[in-house]
Amino acid sequence: GVHVIDDITYDLLDYVEPPFSEECPSEVMDKLKEKYKEDEIKESYKEIISLYEDKLLFSEDIYGDYANTVVESPIKAMCLHIAHDCNLRCKYCFASTGDFGTGRKLMPFSVGKQAIDFLLEKSVGRENLEVDFFGGEPLMNFDVVKQIVEYARSKEEEYGKHFKFTITTNGMLLDDDNIDYINKEMSNVVLSIDGRKEVNDRMRVRVDGSGSYDRIIERYKKLVEKRGDKEYYVRGTYTKYNLDFTE
Repeated sequence: GVHVIDDITYDLLDYVEPPFSEECPSEVMDKLKEKYKEDEIKESYKEIISLYEDKLLFSEDIYGDYANTVVESPIKAMCLHIAHDCNLRCKYCFASTGDFGTGRKLMPFSVGKQAIDFLLEKSVGRENLEVDFFGGEPLMNFDVVKQIVEYARSKEEEYGKHFKFTITTNGMLLDDDNIDYINKEMSNVVLSIDGRKEVNDRMRVRVDGSGSYDRIIERYKKLVEKRGDKEYYVRGTYTKYNLDFTE
């Protein structure tokens, strides 16, 4: 149980515990009487006893009865690390510049297929399923992205499911073809950019150390212009170099 309590109850609970006497013990009264009135202490003590009797306070811990219970909970969403590789070397990257410290590699279609099969099997009772293509940079493995989408779509009618796909990209490999594909198949797209050129290029650099802004900005604008009313997000990383980030 979680309770919102006043100061006197909070302090009183430091000194009392079951089994409770009918009246508040004198030694407890002595410890609190300089801070609270006597009748307030007695009233609070009675409230504690009432909560205890209702099994809302000092109740027995029954977690052990359920600690080893396995709950078969359906899942509805999956994030696929489609690429443990990246064509940028962002200085703050949480994924060790794309490979998560495990070496640069791309997910084969066979693994993606197993992931979709797992999601279909374990999503009992769920009609709408979500799959997020993540990395590293997903566009570095875009052929496999398309294979996974095609496979998932082929299973929708059989399983009575509907897939919603999202992709997160740094924009470096965007072109007309994959822009059109993303806008057709992806319910959502996340575009990474840290703001204006000097801020973005301080942190979001290519392998050779040059900035990425000039390459991605027009590609992002084209994708958004062609996307119509479908969802997209622009995400950036907030640092001391862009305190005016929201602007």
